[in-house]
Amino acid sequence: MLAPTSLLEFLSKHSSSNDYQKNLIIICGQLGDFDSVEYAQALVPALDRLRQADINVLLIGIGDCLGADRFCVYTGFPRDQVVVEPNNKLHRDCSLYEGLKTGLNPWFNLLLMCAGIGSPGTLKEVLRGYIGDRSAQSRIHNSLFNLIGGDEFLRPFELATVRLQNMIEVISHWNIYVPNYQWLCQRGATFILNRENDVIYSYFDTGILGFSETMAEPLSFLNRYI
Repeated sequence: MLAPTSLLEFLSKHSSSNDYQKNLIIICGQLGDFDSVEYAQALVPALDRLRQADINVLLIGIGDCLGADRFCVYTGFPRDQVVVEPNNKLHRDCSLYEGLKTGLNPWFNLLLMCAGIGSPGTLKEVLRGYIGDRSAQSRIHNSLFNLIGGDEFLRPFELATVRLQNMIEVISHWNIYVPNYQWLCQRGATFILNRENDVIYSYFDTGILGFSETMAEPLSFLNRYI
Protein backbone atom coordinates (compact mmCIF):
# COMPACT_ATOMS: atom_id res chain seq x y z
CA MET A 1 0.00 0.00 0.00
CA LEU A 2 1.40 3.37 -1.00
CA ALA A 3 1.77 5.91 1.79
CA PRO A 4 -0.83 8.72 1.97
CA THR A 5 -0.01 11.50 -0.49
CA SER A 6 0.00 14.12 2.26
CA LEU A 7 2.60 12.13 4.20
CA LEU A 8 4.82 11.73 1.15
CA GLU A 9 4.61 15.46 0.47
CA PHE A 10 5.51 16.12 4.08
CA LEU A 11 8.53 13.82 3.91
CA SER A 12 9.79 15.45 0.74
CA LYS A 13 9.94 18.77 2.60
CA HIS A 14 11.25 17.70 5.97
CA SER A 15 13.33 14.57 5.68
CA SER A 16 16.36 13.10 3.91
CA SER A 17 14.22 10.00 3.41
CA ASN A 18 15.74 9.01 0.08
CA ASP A 19 19.09 8.38 1.78
CA TYR A 20 17.70 5.39 3.69
CA GLN A 21 16.29 1.96 2.90
CA LYS A 22 13.32 2.54 5.21
CA ASN A 23 11.62 5.39 7.01
CA LEU A 24 10.09 5.08 10.47
CA ILE A 25 7.54 7.86 10.77
CA ILE A 26 6.07 8.58 14.21
CA ILE A 27 3.09 10.93 14.08
CA CYS A 28 2.26 12.11 17.59
CA GLY A 29 -0.49 14.31 18.93
CA GLN A 30 0.54 17.31 21.02
CA LEU A 31 4.19 17.29 22.08
CA GLY A 32 2.93 17.53 25.66
CA ASP A 33 0.84 14.41 25.31
CA PHE A 34 1.69 11.49 27.62
CA ASP A 35 2.13 9.24 24.60
CA SER A 36 4.45 11.61 22.72
CA VAL A 37 6.92 11.88 25.59
CA GLU A 38 6.82 8.19 26.51
CA TYR A 39 7.20 7.07 22.88
CA ALA A 40 10.22 9.32 22.38
CA GLN A 41 11.80 7.99 25.58
CA ALA A 42 11.33 4.43 24.33
CA LEU A 43 12.87 5.25 20.94
CA VAL A 44 16.01 7.05 22.13
CA PRO A 45 17.94 3.89 23.18
CA ALA A 46 17.09 2.26 19.83
CA LEU A 47 18.17 5.10 17.54
CA ASP A 48 21.70 3.80 16.95
CA ARG A 49 20.42 0.34 16.04
CA LEU A 50 17.88 1.86 13.68
CA ARG A 51 20.57 3.95 12.01
CA GLN A 52 22.76 0.87 11.60
CA ALA A 53 19.80 -0.91 10.00
CA ASP A 54 19.55 1.98 7.50
CA ILE A 55 16.25 3.20 8.93
CA ASN A 56 15.55 6.92 9.07
CA VAL A 57 13.45 8.10 12.03
CA LEU A 58 11.23 11.17 11.98
CA LEU A 59 8.90 12.23 14.78
CA ILE A 60 6.09 14.66 13.93
CA GLY A 61 4.11 16.40 16.65
CA ILE A 62 1.68 19.26 17.14
CA GLY A 63 3.34 22.29 18.68
CA ASP A 64 5.97 24.87 17.84
CA CYS A 65 9.76 25.13 17.70
CA LEU A 66 10.08 26.26 21.31
CA GLY A 67 8.12 23.21 22.43
CA ALA A 68 10.19 20.93 20.21
CA ASP A 69 13.39 22.29 21.73
CA ARG A 70 12.15 21.58 25.26
CA PHE A 71 10.78 18.17 24.23
CA CYS A 72 14.17 17.11 22.86
CA VAL A 73 16.12 18.39 25.86
CA TYR A 74 13.87 16.44 28.21
CA THR A 75 13.55 13.18 26.24
CA GLY A 76 16.99 13.16 24.61
CA PHE A 77 15.43 12.78 21.17
CA PRO A 78 17.54 14.38 18.39
CA ARG A 79 16.20 17.82 17.52
CA ASP A 80 16.91 17.39 13.80
CA GLN A 81 14.58 14.38 13.77
CA VAL A 82 11.58 16.23 15.20
CA VAL A 83 9.22 18.30 13.07
CA VAL A 84 6.32 20.29 14.50
CA GLU A 85 3.03 21.25 12.91
CA PRO A 86 0.77 24.02 14.26
CA ASN A 87 -2.41 21.96 13.84
CA ASN A 88 -3.72 18.47 13.05
CA LYS A 89 -4.08 18.84 9.28
CA LEU A 90 -1.56 16.07 8.56
CA HIS A 91 -3.29 13.84 11.11
CA ARG A 92 -6.65 14.36 9.41
CA ASP A 93 -5.16 13.79 5.97
CA CYS A 94 -3.80 10.46 7.23
CA SER A 95 -7.20 9.57 8.78
CA LEU A 96 -5.90 9.42 12.36
CA TYR A 97 -8.25 9.29 15.33
CA GLU A 98 -9.04 12.79 16.55
CA GLY A 99 -10.15 11.56 19.94
CA LEU A 100 -13.47 11.75 21.74
CA LYS A 101 -15.78 14.48 20.50
CA THR A 102 -18.67 15.52 22.72
CA GLY A 103 -19.06 19.03 21.37
CA LEU A 104 -17.72 20.39 24.65
CA ASN A 105 -14.33 21.77 25.72
CA PRO A 106 -11.28 19.68 24.69
CA TRP A 107 -10.28 19.51 28.37
CA PHE A 108 -13.56 17.78 29.21
CA ASN A 109 -13.07 15.35 26.34
CA LEU A 110 -9.53 14.62 27.54
CA LEU A 111 -10.72 13.86 31.08
CA LEU A 112 -13.29 11.42 29.71
CA MET A 113 -10.62 9.73 27.61
CA CYS A 114 -8.35 9.43 30.66
CA ALA A 115 -11.27 7.59 32.28
CA GLY A 116 -11.36 5.20 29.32
CA ILE A 117 -14.33 6.70 27.48
CA GLY A 118 -13.61 6.81 23.76
CA SER A 119 -10.11 5.61 24.62
CA PRO A 120 -9.89 1.80 24.58
CA GLY A 121 -7.13 0.22 26.61
CA THR A 122 -6.31 3.33 28.64
CA LEU A 123 -7.48 2.09 32.05
CA LYS A 124 -5.72 -1.24 31.55
CA GLU A 125 -2.48 0.57 30.71
CA VAL A 126 -2.81 2.93 33.68
CA LEU A 127 -3.33 -0.09 35.95
CA ARG A 128 -0.25 -1.79 34.49
CA GLY A 129 1.77 1.23 35.54
CA TYR A 130 0.78 0.63 39.16
CA ILE A 131 0.82 -3.15 39.46
CA GLY A 132 3.91 -3.75 37.33
CA ASP A 133 4.49 -6.15 34.46
CA ARG A 134 6.83 -9.16 34.49
CA SER A 135 6.81 -9.21 30.67
CA ALA A 136 8.21 -5.66 30.45
CA GLN A 137 11.68 -4.30 31.11
CA SER A 138 12.58 -2.23 34.14
CA ARG A 139 12.59 1.56 33.68
CA ILE A 140 14.16 2.81 36.94
CA HIS A 141 17.41 1.46 38.34
CA ASN A 142 17.82 2.40 41.97
CA SER A 143 17.95 0.69 45.35
CA LEU A 144 14.38 1.59 46.31
CA PHE A 145 12.78 -0.23 43.40
CA ASN A 146 15.35 -3.02 43.56
CA LEU A 147 14.01 -3.85 47.04
CA ILE A 148 10.69 -4.70 45.41
CA GLY A 149 12.20 -7.45 43.33
CA GLY A 150 15.39 -6.83 41.38
CA ASP A 151 15.54 -5.00 38.07
CA GLU A 152 14.73 -7.79 35.61
CA PHE A 153 11.14 -6.65 35.07
CA LEU A 154 8.80 -3.68 35.52
CA ARG A 155 8.08 -3.40 39.24
CA PRO A 156 4.85 -2.11 40.85
CA PHE A 157 4.57 1.71 40.68
CA GLU A 158 7.71 1.90 38.50
CA LEU A 159 6.03 2.92 35.25
CA ALA A 160 3.57 5.08 37.17
CA THR A 161 6.57 6.92 38.64
CA VAL A 162 8.05 7.52 35.19
CA ARG A 163 4.71 8.83 33.97
CA LEU A 164 4.39 11.09 37.01
CA GLN A 165 7.82 12.54 36.26
CA ASN A 166 6.75 13.15 32.67
CA MET A 167 3.53 14.78 33.80
CA ILE A 168 5.39 17.10 36.17
CA GLU A 169 7.72 18.11 33.33
CA VAL A 170 4.87 18.87 30.94
CA ILE A 171 2.66 20.68 33.45
CA SER A 172 5.61 22.75 34.67
CA HIS A 173 6.13 24.00 31.12
CA TRP A 174 2.59 23.64 29.81
CA ASN A 175 2.46 26.71 27.57
CA ILE A 176 5.69 25.61 25.91
CA TYR A 177 4.57 22.05 25.23
CA VAL A 178 0.95 22.90 24.36
CA PRO A 179 0.66 26.38 22.80
CA ASN A 180 -2.85 25.52 21.57
CA TYR A 181 -4.99 23.01 23.50
CA GLN A 182 -7.50 22.55 20.65
CA TRP A 183 -5.94 19.21 19.69
CA LEU A 184 -5.47 17.75 23.17
CA CYS A 185 -7.30 14.55 22.23
CA GLN A 186 -5.62 13.96 18.87
CA ARG A 187 -4.08 10.49 18.59
CA GLY A 188 -1.12 9.46 16.49
CA ALA A 189 0.18 6.65 14.32
CA THR A 190 3.32 4.78 13.33
CA PHE A 191 4.35 4.04 9.75
CA ILE A 192 7.31 2.24 8.24
CA LEU A 193 7.90 2.98 4.55
CA ASN A 194 10.28 1.21 2.21
CA ARG A 195 12.35 2.96 -0.45
CA GLU A 196 9.42 2.75 -2.88
CA ASN A 197 7.25 4.56 -0.31
CA ASP A 198 5.08 1.51 0.26
CA VAL A 199 3.69 1.20 3.79
CA ILE A 200 5.16 -2.03 5.14
CA TYR A 201 3.95 -1.43 8.70
CA SER A 202 1.31 0.79 10.23
CA TYR A 203 -0.34 1.20 13.59
CA PHE A 204 -3.07 3.70 14.46
CA ASP A 205 -3.39 4.84 18.06
CA THR A 206 -6.99 4.75 19.31
CA GLY A 207 -6.54 5.73 22.95
CA ILE A 208 -4.40 7.51 25.50
CA LEU A 209 -1.34 5.44 26.47
CA GLY A 210 -1.86 3.22 23.47
CA PHE A 211 0.88 4.37 21.11
CA SER A 212 1.97 0.77 20.45
CA GLU A 213 0.06 -2.44 19.86
CA THR A 214 2.36 -4.09 22.43
CA MET A 215 2.79 -1.58 25.24
CA ALA A 216 4.79 -4.03 27.38
CA GLU A 217 7.41 -3.96 24.62
CA PRO A 218 6.45 -0.87 22.62
CA LEU A 219 9.20 -1.29 20.02
CA SER A 220 8.77 -5.01 19.39
CA PHE A 221 7.31 -4.24 15.95
CA LEU A 222 10.80 -3.14 14.89
CA ASN A 223 12.39 -6.55 15.51
CA ARG A 224 11.64 -7.78 12.00
CA TYR A 225 13.33 -4.75 10.45
CA ILE A 226 16.47 -4.35 12.59
